[in-house]
Order: sequence, then C-alpha cells, then structure tokens
Amino acid sequence: MIAVLSAAVAAAQLAAPARPAAYVPPPIVSTQPVGAARTLFAWMPGTVACDGMTVAPVAMRRPLTSLAWSGADGTRTVTYRFRIDAAGRPLSIARDVGGYNIQTEDIAPSLAASRFPAGVARADCAITYTTRSTPLAEAPVADLMSYSITPMTGALPRAGWDRIMPVGTSCRTDPPPRILLRAYPNFLAFPPTPGVRGWSMVGYDLDARGRPIRVRTVGGTGNPALDTASVKAVAASRFTPGARAGCLYPYWQNPATIAAPPLPDRVGTVDTANRCPAGDWSYRPAPIYPQPWHRRAIEGWAVVAFDVAPWGDIGNVRVVASEPGADFGMEALRLLRGARKPVSATGHVGCVERIHFVMKAKAPAPADPVVTDD
Repeated sequence: MIAVLSAAVAAAQLAAPARPAAYVPPPIVSTQPVGAARTLFAWMPGTVACDGMTVAPVAMRRPLTSLAWSGADGTRTVTYRFRIDAAGRPLSIARDVGGYNIQTEDIAPSLAASRFPAGVARADCAITYTTRSTPLAEAPVADLMSYSITPMTGALPRAGWDRIMPVGTSCRTDPPPRILLRAYPNFLAFPPTPGVRGWSMVGYDLDARGRPIRVRTVGGTGNPALDTASVKAVAASRFTPGARAGCLYPYWQNPATIAAPPLPDRVGTVDTANRCPAGDWSYRPAPIYPQPWHRRAIEGWAVVAFDVAPWGDIGNVRVVASEPGADFGMEALRLLRGARKPVSATGHVGCVERIHFVMKAKAPAPADPVVTDD
C-alpha cells in the first residue's frame, strides 16, 4: 500500500504545473535574555583551608574572565578539593560533585598555577569559588584589559574598550594613526611566568611627527622586566604624523611550562609500569591535550587501568591516579574507552597504561604514550 501511494503522489506531481516554492527564512533564535546587557563574568577564589586550618597563598591565580549576559545566571559557588606538596604546589585537584556551572574550565588550571608556603605538605584542602558578574561599563579596567589579552568568549565589545581607553583619547579618531614601525621586546631576555600569560599595557601619546611620548605602563601582570621592555618597545615604534593623546598598546608573553610532578612507580597497590602482553593497539583515538591546561602550559599525567576482551574491546576502564588535576584522568578515560587491542586467545585483566601530557618543547618519557600540544 505504501508503494502504491508513493507512486500516485509522484504521478500527480509530474502532471501538475511546476510552482516556485515560497522561501521561508529560518527563525532567528537569540540566546540573549530579554533586557540583558553584556557583563564581565568571573569566578572569584575564596579562602583556602587544609585540615580545617586556613592557609594563605603565596601567589593565588584567578581564573580567566569571560563575557556573559546580565540576568542569565544568579550567584553560584563551586568547591574544589586538593592537596599541597612540600614545595607548596597544589596537586590532585578535583571538583566537588555538583550541578552544572558556566565557564569553570580555567578554575582547576588557575589553582594548579597558584603557590602556597613551602616546607610542609598539606592534605584535605578545599577552596570555594563564587561568581561575580559586572556590567562592562562598571567592570574593573584591569580585568577588562586582562580579558582583551585572552578573550575567552569572543572579542571585547566596544563598551569594554570605552571603559579601558583614557577619557578624551584622540587615538580612536578617524583616521587612526597608522603604524610605520612596530618594535617588540626581546622576550628571550627575561623568563616568562609559570602558568600565567604575562602582559603589559603601555599608554602613550604621539607628537606631531608621530613619535611616542609620555610612554608609561598603565596595567599588567606585574612583571617588571616585561613592563620595562614593553615601554622601550613602544618608545622605539613610529607612526604617521599627527599629534594624538591617550593611545594604548599591549605586549604579552606566553607562560613558562609547569612540568608535571614525578610519576611514581607505584600508586597505591598498582604498579604503574605494568604492561599487558597484548601487543600494540589495533586502534586508538587521536589524543587531545586538555585545552585549559595547555593554555597555561601545565603538564600532567594519568594512570589508567583496564581489561581487554579476547576480541580486543577495552572494558572496566578506571583512573588510578592523575596529576596535577582530574582533567588529565578524564581525557585518558576518553582515549582508552574508544581504543581496541589486537585479538587474543584469552584477553587480559588488570592492564595499566601511563599517559603523559607534555608541551612540545619537552622530551617525552620513553616507552609511555604521550599526548603533546601539537
């Protein structure tokens, strides 16, 4: 019956005169809440407590800010648990179980880039982050500058630049001054900051010949060497003639790599050097370096245990340990769950795989699977 009806419909269509179909445009769907305005969204770190005692950080790195809409989300909190080794480094960073929260991907990496007093290892540490959402017209200028250096969720809107630019600036007047020579600092002359993209915002005016004058640092991450080199670079730059006031230009430097902590030979009762005699992988998905950790140049590793069926399927996959955060273990799980081993007579139980996540400049540990930032 279905075939007959289909044939009849087709015959009717052939017999009928062709008509151009009216174009119906797709509906416009907006994610902007009604009456909302753009805001600068941030997760603000709270007090750190280890074993019930408050621990003051030596350097607390704030998570990177993002753009949001006012009224899209109320104030929320999220808690992370970790330990601190004797060098003052946060390790074993994992988020408490909870509901969905927006823009949390940089919380764990920013905590991993933070440092606490050295000398005593601390366990059972916790920190709670609270959301802060500020209209762009009221947001701290330093935070807006920082966002412009690492725009997590799109380019900074004009309202943000209106807040950043000095009052009465003529550097945005058409036509803007054109660059004849852009000088740059010698970034190799001073070390970058581990886990932090360093930046320096330079303010300057232009004289009638297009030469920078009154060059000064107006914001940055507090690296004196970068600030000094950035001021010298702007002073050495040249522009088309025409006096201007209130100009800005940023220089930034990629973070120094934070190496993963040593991978122990044994984690609990698991020998991390254990290998199943199942031969090479017959299939393994492409590895992915967790982007938030790559952004801060933080390396890590994961130890994953699993079983292998005789037909090569991987099962019972579980993370034995991962450092400096649980995100590396989650990526290792994804990698192993989609992999296959060669067919064998009996399969294997209790296999262990060590996976290293390293930045390109680092030499990988021999014989272990490596995920690079390629």
